[in-house]
Amino acid sequence: MNTGTTAVADATAHVATDVTTDIAERVAHLERRFGDPRDPGNPLGFRALLAAEERQELLAEAEGLLTDEGFGAELVPAALGGRLTRADTLARVLRPVFRRDVALGFGHGITSLFAASAVWVAGSPEQQRSLARLLCGGGRATIVHHSLAHGSGLLRGEVGAERTADGFSLTGRKDMVINAHRAEALVVYARNLPSTPGAGSHSVLLVDPDRLPSGRVEALPRKLTTGMRGCHFGGYAFHDCAVGPEALVGSYGEGVRLALRTFQLNRSLIPAAVIASVDTVLRTAVAAALAGRPGGPEGRHRPLLAGVFADLLAADAMATTALRALHLVPDGAHLAAAEVKYLVPDLLRDDLEELATVLGASGYHGGDGDGDRGALSKLLRDLPAAGLGHAGTAACQAVVIPQLPLLARRSWFRAAEPPDAVFRPGADLPELDLAALGLAGGDDLLAAGLTATATRIRDSAVPGDAQATLKAYADAFVRELWALHDRCRELEVGDRAALSNPEMCALADRHALISAAGAVLATWERLATGPAGDACGAHGGVGVPGAGGAGGADGFLADPSWAVLALQRLGGRLGLALPAPPTGCVDRVLHEVVERFRAGSAYDLYAAPLAEGGGT
Repeated sequence: MNTGTTAVADATAHVATDVTTDIAERVAHLERRFGDPRDPGNPLGFRALLAAEERQELLAEAEGLLTDEGFGAELVPAALGGRLTRADTLARVLRPVFRRDVALGFGHGITSLFAASAVWVAGSPEQQRSLARLLCGGGRATIVHHSLAHGSGLLRGEVGAERTADGFSLTGRKDMVINAHRAEALVVYARNLPSTPGAGSHSVLLVDPDRLPSGRVEALPRKLTTGMRGCHFGGYAFHDCAVGPEALVGSYGEGVRLALRTFQLNRSLIPAAVIASVDTVLRTAVAAALAGRPGGPEGRHRPLLAGVFADLLAADAMATTALRALHLVPDGAHLAAAEVKYLVPDLLRDDLEELATVLGASGYHGGDGDGDRGALSKLLRDLPAAGLGHAGTAACQAVVIPQLPLLARRSWFRAAEPPDAVFRPGADLPELDLAALGLAGGDDLLAAGLTATATRIRDSAVPGDAQATLKAYADAFVRELWALHDRCRELEVGDRAALSNPEMCALADRHALISAAGAVLATWERLATGPAGDACGAHGGVGVPGAGGAGGADGFLADPSWAVLALQRLGGRLGLALPAPPTGCVDRVLHEVVERFRAGSAYDLYAAPLAEGGGT
């Protein structure tokens, strides 16, 4: 790999910075560097980002800022000189980038991590050191994946690797590879040739494209896409291309197992980061709803804005739980990760459609020309291209559906509740160890969180309309889990005909919504109790580093109102007959929406300060 760039020396200084720097300050610093995205004079703002997209490129000034900040070090384990120790921390650092541009987040960000993850898990010390130097120095890696990673004809194509006396010979092509034109390292998931079925069918190779033999690899032309237009999707065609034996990552035939491990981080991390993109659109809709209305949004917009905010908190609770489970429940995190990637994109797309009605009805144009509306249109284009569409859903269904009969027999209503810290944002975590992640089995940690928390809520004596409603909602979701349990118990484990029935997709949908309810309830309970675990409903210290913001996380997030509203919307998607939330719930959540808008605080569990202020 070519790491001899002038960026190496500068980035090394950044990497040497104390990696224990408070995460809230790291996020706030990046926000300040990017500046107010709605300022039309900001060279890093929405107007500039949209202009770059029209040129079908990423904004050079934004990429320069990230390189200057040594952003690649966020993707490198601390043991190798980077800053990556916690998956939930990485999601928070990514949010200032995704808040502005999904394409920038992929093109200058997490694509390199997705490629490097296999090397962090199984690479040789030299492979790890070399790739770490590259990323910390501002370089990029990309991934040439096997066909099992997707379900879209657009993305088909595969590279094969045949063992030779001198290493391997690569043959085949892959047409859709992000950053193909500028990646200094390729992580190739190649099918073993001659072809072998089963779990040992693929191997992983780490390749420097500049050192491949001349004439044996062809750079394929760029493929223009509807979404993420600034990203360069190209490809490679290999023609009996020789690579040395030192390119092999891990063991021969380990490719599928490495993919299944690293997918767990990818599936949790992408939705967690994209929450910030929808935050941007909610902020725009709030500005529209408040325009000329000092008393607050008009009646028809109030439940919508409050509901979308509740959805974002629910999505954050689910994604954060899955990311923390990678550390604390490595043998059971794969199911939670698949559920996050399965459900959260659907919630966010529904939210965008709702917010579009506010923007369309208001005639709002904002203060930056077409920047606000352009940001919404761009996000609607970018989400499917980012893998948050049908192909991603099908891949996650393939993880969830076969496990449902097993979970009904072995896990639901039997499994012990996972560690408390799984559901407590900001609590300490051991360092991330992707190699420890299990590939199958384990308990359903979100279902266990639902049933245990629902029991404690049912037995609590804290008064209040919202609390009583929360109890009723919790019981309703537990009953729904019992119904799912009874149906899935009827299915034979491993019955391919039954598991391929279209009904199974509907059961997977219901399971995902129940899982989200479990994340909401368990997260709310931890935020409503002090670090020592005070009685449920106490509004004491929350223990969320960096939280606070408008209304204070220890006040608003400890209040059951947001959880009631989030569960009511999840229940609506399930078709549950739930009592209406108390009137005060919508008012309480909407008040926080407006206060965070005016204070310039993020619409997530951390209420991080943003570079933009909403004004009055």
